[in-house]
Amino acid sequence: MADLRASGLGGIPKGQTANRPSSPSIGDVFYNGTLGCLEIYTSQGWVASSSPPAIPTSVVATNQGSGRAFNNGQASVAFSNGSGGGFISEYIVTPSPATSPSTFTGSSSPITVTGLQSSTQYTYTVQAKNNFGTSLSSGASSAVTATTIPQSPTIGTATGGDAQASITFTPGATGGAAVTYTVTSSPGNITASGASSPITVTGLTNGTAYTFTVTATNANGTSAASSASNSITPALPPITADYLVVAGGGGGSSGGGGAGGMLTGTTTFPAATSLTVTVGAGAGTSGSPTSRTGSNSVLYTITANGGGGGGNFSTSPSAGADGGSGGGGGGSQPQGAGGLGTSGQGSNGGYGRWQSGVFYAGGGGGGKSQVGGDAVSGPGNGGNGQASSITGSSVTYAGGGAGDGSSTGGTGGGGNGVNGVNGGTNLGGGGGGGGTGAGSPTSGGSGVVVIRYPSSKTLTVGVGLTSSTSTVGSDKVTTFTAGTGTVSFS
Repeated sequence: MADLRASGLGGIPKGQTANRPSSPSIGDVFYNGTLGCLEIYTSQGWVASSSPPAIPTSVVATNQGSGRAFNNGQASVAFSNGSGGGFISEYIVTPSPATSPSTFTGSSSPITVTGLQSSTQYTYTVQAKNNFGTSLSSGASSAVTATTIPQSPTIGTATGGDAQASITFTPGATGGAAVTYTVTSSPGNITASGASSPITVTGLTNGTAYTFTVTATNANGTSAASSASNSITPALPPITADYLVVAGGGGGSSGGGGAGGMLTGTTTFPAATSLTVTVGAGAGTSGSPTSRTGSNSVLYTITANGGGGGGNFSTSPSAGADGGSGGGGGGSQPQGAGGLGTSGQGSNGGYGRWQSGVFYAGGGGGGKSQVGGDAVSGPGNGGNGQASSITGSSVTYAGGGAGDGSSTGGTGGGGNGVNGVNGGTNLGGGGGGGGTGAGSPTSGGSGVVVIRYPSSKTLTVGVGLTSSTSTVGSDKVTTFTAGTGTVSFS
């Protein structure tokens, strides 16, 4: 049983620490001979009634990053009271490195510390205080890294694609924890996430303008959004395709008709855009050389000029008309000059002439790869055309028509007046010349437009055009043989 002998201090019990009352009430006093001080029983247990508190022990800090704004971290610092010492009225927690404010106080464990810098390690010491003084500092806690939500990213550039966009950004500080970045579109709130820049957002609508913002998220929460990006409008990428465009050939008279202009190459066409296609018709044999010029063929921005008409029989100069390839000059006196071809599309026509009592002779129409022949001692031959394998087979197009009476029209549909061969359907050749004793002149051949493109693409043909599509290797080939209208790729 406890020794509760009076201490001589007004009847206050006394004894060793072990002799304290076993069931004390708050306010009971006891003179502790072990510690040599008067103690009072409080909510904190037995404490010295007139001395500074004991040094706190067992300091443990816990990071509390959830929901904390960047650079406003928070930690909870728990501790235990030391043995002995006076009643404690307040505890003082001091972080290291220093914060503002430099200390945090409370009446019990744990105490919350705020305003910590993100991604920074802190240790903490604790002191106890009462009206008799302040204890020495406890031992430091283990270092704990303060974490928060991340810093907002800085927006970069948005680049549009086919129903998608790629967004670049510069990450901010992570807030001390692993970060995932999320891009959000406006309109639509379509999102995509990733660990780094750039991030691609899919599922956008082609033809709609979008801007984008970026947020950063870690285990503690999500940052404020970045500023908005530049505006982009997703669209199908352009289609790379080979093409052949041949215009209608010129009609013959005395001089052979010039071949329709011929253009070949590779270009890109915008997708989901109406592209004009026109197949030029070959010219007839009536009227002036200009009226016998063939019609242009068109593919989007590519235009091949119609072949020039052949010159007339005349006692005055009758030149062939200019065109994709020039028409041959007419049998005339003085001589009829050949028409001029268009650079890159065809060649010049040959001259025609008349010699009294000897002959009337027309010049040959120019072809894609060769000038028309001159009427030197007889009619001029038509200039040769040029071969293309765009359809999968080698075909020669755009030959010039022969002058009247010549036996040779240019290869690729070039006609001659002797046997009535015209410029060749969809070959764009010039019509052959004709005259007295040399048969009748013939018409220029109609042109053609051909597009060769990847099989993964679709070409939609509008009304007004006559076309057919075949497969050659890994490509599709669409050939337009008549009409005018629009087409579009998808």
